[in-house]
Amino acid sequence: MENVSYVFVAFAIVWAVVFGYILLLLNRQRRLQQEIDLLKQRLEDRKGGD
Repeated sequence: MENVSYVFVAFAIVWAVVFGYILLLLNRQRRLQQEIDLLKQRLEDRKGGD
């Protein structure tokens, strides 16, 4: 039973890494969506200028 604290710490570290990775993916997704929106706007502007 003396190793329970090590298991708890390892479990907490794993969840912290998973949470950090999820935040990283959300940030990347947000930036990609902004880029897609910008490209769509540029395409619309180009079509409207013809």
